[in-house]
Amino acid sequence: MPGNLFIISAPSGAGKTSLVQSLLKHDPHIELSVSYTTRNPRSGEQNGKDYHFVSRETFLEMASRGEFLESAEVYGNLYGTSQNWIRQEIDRGRDLLLEIDWQGAEQVRRLFPDCISIFILPPSLAALEQRLRGRGKDSDEVIARRMAAVREDVSHIAEFNYVIINNDLNDALQELAAVVLSARLRSIQQLSRHQDLINQLQKPE
Repeated sequence: MPGNLFIISAPSGAGKTSLVQSLLKHDPHIELSVSYTTRNPRSGEQNGKDYHFVSRETFLEMASRGEFLESAEVYGNLYGTSQNWIRQEIDRGRDLLLEIDWQGAEQVRRLFPDCISIFILPPSLAALEQRLRGRGKDSDEVIARRMAAVREDVSHIAEFNYVIINNDLNDALQELAAVVLSARLRSIQQLSRHQDLINQLQKPE
């Protein structure tokens, strides 16, 4: 039985990464896809765990060989997801989670139309800016660029299956966990998972 593919997107600063990390701790049966990127590692980030950090030249060579399921340029940096790895893990029955932007989500939907997509919103524009500044990782110029991109990001919200407002992390985590559980309980999943039980219940007296 193939696994589920979940996509999570959000404007920068909406708390997507914190929410994803909380879900991974809460649910051991879902695995995060580690993307490739040309941006420099931030403080505390580890190669192979947070991202596969590669040069722009290496990234473009991989893209030319068709190795990426999706790729996009965000704030001058390139990001991409390994296509072969995703397919192998899904075929093994693993539930996977992609933390990507709306551009990447659009590309993934074309190849995996059954994927489940979730968009994370901040509770307000002021809260978004406060979170960006509170991270202490970006310059004023970068923060201004991220704030300006919010309108474009949110304009694609209707393309997603679910929307979660991340006002309180615990509440948002419960809602995200509910989405994951509902996907696992779809009839196509349950029919495959519990075929013996269904056959037994359908036996004539």
